Amino acid sequence: MSRRVVVTGLGMVTPLGLDSQATWDALLAGRSGVGLVTQFEDERFGDVVAAEVKDFDPTEFMQRKEARRADRFTQLAFVAADEALRQADYETPEDDGHRVATIIGTAVGGVLSLTREGEVLRERGPNRVSPFLMTQMLPDMASGQLSIRLGAKGVNFSVTSACASGADAIGVGAAMIRRGEVDVAVAGGTEAAISPLVVAGFAAAKALTESRDPETASRPFDLNRDGFVIGEGAGVLLLEDEEHALARGAPVLAELAGYGATSDAFHVTQPAENASGAVLAMQAALEDAGATPDDIDYLNAHGTSTPLNDRFETLAAKRVFGEYAYTLPMSSTKSAMGHLLGAAGAVEAAISVLALQHSAIPPTIHYETPDPDCDLDYVPNTARSAPLRAVMTNAFGFGGHNSSLVFRQHARST
Repeated sequence: MSRRVVVTGLGMVTPLGLDSQATWDALLAGRSGVGLVTQFEDERFGDVVAAEVKDFDPTEFMQRKEARRADRFTQLAFVAADEALRQADYETPEDDGHRVATIIGTAVGGVLSLTREGEVLRERGPNRVSPFLMTQMLPDMASGQLSIRLGAKGVNFSVTSACASGADAIGVGAAMIRRGEVDVAVAGGTEAAISPLVVAGFAAAKALTESRDPETASRPFDLNRDGFVIGEGAGVLLLEDEEHALARGAPVLAELAGYGATSDAFHVTQPAENASGAVLAMQAALEDAGATPDDIDYLNAHGTSTPLNDRFETLAAKRVFGEYAYTLPMSSTKSAMGHLLGAAGAVEAAISVLALQHSAIPPTIHYETPDPDCDLDYVPNTARSAPLRAVMTNAFGFGGHNSSLVFRQHARST
């Protein structure tokens, strides 16, 4: 019999704050973490709008030597994971570490280290390239180094499914617990890719906003949206088998009830024209949760602020929820923190759990002009209080990836 999976801890590092409480407070207040980029200077770009993690000093969270040998995407994952484990009051047992999995998704991995050392190679030669480059740049290094840090001896690996990576990591971790392969999974996503190369690449693909105004750049579902704002951050959930969590008296925040993942099999960057992949993922998550569409009280949208995504995600919601879609609250927190790429699905999963806990729906800020193709309730500009039984969160990505998660109230957490 399949085991139930619960969330006992969560951690976030985002453009809105260095922990989950700061992020949540900023979301409900309608504050934005978007600004002009400070992590690089290149006059060829002009002003670049980005959502950066601010005032982050890794040596406040880890030893200087440890921080120096880890790429920023790994550093962010460490901080988010530490918060999740503290909240869950969990330490890996020395005699039971093989029952703990570490699964951290990322779309890009250590691109900051890779591009930096590429410049070293070009300017100073191969003998000056850092001996730590490979353990900084590989996408699995957040999960690998985190497993060492935690003494977690179950499987550790990275999930890479573009902007669905963090959600898929959580879904895979939950599936392993259900099958009885592990009792605990430290699962989530992390990204730190605000660099000239990545910005230029997304701009060339016509995915980034052309706005230079931080207050209007990320505006999901608005008629005048024109692309996403690149961001960075990390989100980690501590997932446990329900019986394991209750036996140790863990605080249960929510149940992870459903997971669905599909491929559009259509185009490397554009969603399927009838939103079929997104529809199937959302329906699969509902079926996995044993839920019906009207059981969902809030839809945390992928909502990237690109013309195609927002239109087709709206269509997908209509196809899945029918007439109920017009009264179902649906918001995009990317309006406040930009698009965190491989971390987005994990951070938004954590936000979904907090929404359940606090009976509150974060708004879609910067929403001004309705789009006839996007005519649902996007919770514009102001947070909303509402009793929430279950929440769905979506994550889609280049390559045709579609992932949906369903969280619901746990009987002993209400």
